Amino acid sequence: MKELINKYNVPAPRYTSYPTVPCWDAVKPGTETWMTSVKTAYNAADGLSLYIHLPFCESLCTYCGCNTRITKNHGVEMPYIEALLKEWRIYRDIIGPAPNIKEIHLGGGTPTFFKPGNLRFLLTGILNGCGVLPGASFSFEAHPVNTTYEHLQALADIGFTRLSLGIQDFDPRVQEIINRVQTVKQVETVTSQARALGYQSINYDLVYGLPLQTTGGLQRTLWKTMELRPDRIAFYSYAHVPWIKPGQRMFTEKDLPSVSQKQELHELGRSLLMNAGYREVGMDHFALPSDGLFLAEAAGALHRNFMGYTEHRTSLLLALGVSSIGDAGTAFAQNEKKLEDYLATIGKGELPIMKGHVLSSDDRIIRRQILNLMCKGETIWNVSDPDELRLCSQARSRLAPLVEDGLVTCTGNVIHVTADGKRFLRNICMMLDERLWNGAAAEQKFSRAG
Repeated sequence: MKELINKYNVPAPRYTSYPTVPCWDAVKPGTETWMTSVKTAYNAADGLSLYIHLPFCESLCTYCGCNTRITKNHGVEMPYIEALLKEWRIYRDIIGPAPNIKEIHLGGGTPTFFKPGNLRFLLTGILNGCGVLPGASFSFEAHPVNTTYEHLQALADIGFTRLSLGIQDFDPRVQEIINRVQTVKQVETVTSQARALGYQSINYDLVYGLPLQTTGGLQRTLWKTMELRPDRIAFYSYAHVPWIKPGQRMFTEKDLPSVSQKQELHELGRSLLMNAGYREVGMDHFALPSDGLFLAEAAGALHRNFMGYTEHRTSLLLALGVSSIGDAGTAFAQNEKKLEDYLATIGKGELPIMKGHVLSSDDRIIRRQILNLMCKGETIWNVSDPDELRLCSQARSRLAPLVEDGLVTCTGNVIHVTADGKRFLRNICMMLDERLWNGAAAEQKFSRAG
């Protein structure tokens, strides 16, 4: 396994979409094209998923790869909320006055940067006049340091039942160098308050491969985590991309674990979590058997999009806010990355689309196969279709070395990920990625898979 990890420790996408954003066509779809795609994709019976990006943080976490705006000025809250509601009104004019909602996720940045009353105002404005489908899932990301009981209560009143806490590591040395400091007590308090309010699923984000991280420190973090018993855990590799995120230059590669040390961190975490009763779900996720994410995978309903793994698949994901990315099935669109440009465009009553991509016929075929591999560990090609047969043949040819290494099996038109291959999902999906193989320079765009 150590040799395989070294062999496949190459830059690789995380495949929250296909094509991946760096491989989108250079020419973005016009606003009219995107609006048509949105209208076509919306299905009232399935409802839509809604991602809302709240970019503000009071301090910079130096490991972070998200689009953020660092400020202690909370006067930015209401102008941004008003812009979000204006963007939402544009979309409601496109899909109809009373859309049905299946999912809402607040991401960041730090959603709990916003005052509880302002979050209530935002979500009330979003939901006003909308339908909420049975089994809808409302979730938000939070920083344990600034998440108050009032935050939890305000969002619970609106229907939020899922909470994700960014822990990363409890080791004080690691917390200091990544500028993400919170105590176990703070995490325990937020967790217990959320459970008392009826939150049904609590997730902890843990990261391996961080600067100054050690096996002893991570082990203590996992012991404390398992004592608190979150319903699910995202245990993922630190993505070191300082050419994209200059904040990561606050430490150097010398501060990072070596490839072999990072492997030990991953194996330690995976072993402790599995022994504690958690089950591996998709890629980088672990859940208790009672959690909805595990149940969704068991039922074949697990889905993956720009929000990560979800329990529901909707044909339309709308994304509000700076830099957020929407998915209409046949097209993607990303909002302006710069806050000032986003606000200015919304101020003119226009959708703030910065770039996008209209999926080709081949894109749609490959997207379906990659999604199956990421969510089900297996995919079946329709080889009676000449295009699928062609793409299947190309993928099987590229997968041959991975078959020899025991990571995947290819039997006729079926590609199956083995137990050992599950940790190499990014590498396996790369073999299907036509756009990557047709000239995209992954070396400068993606973090390493290991």
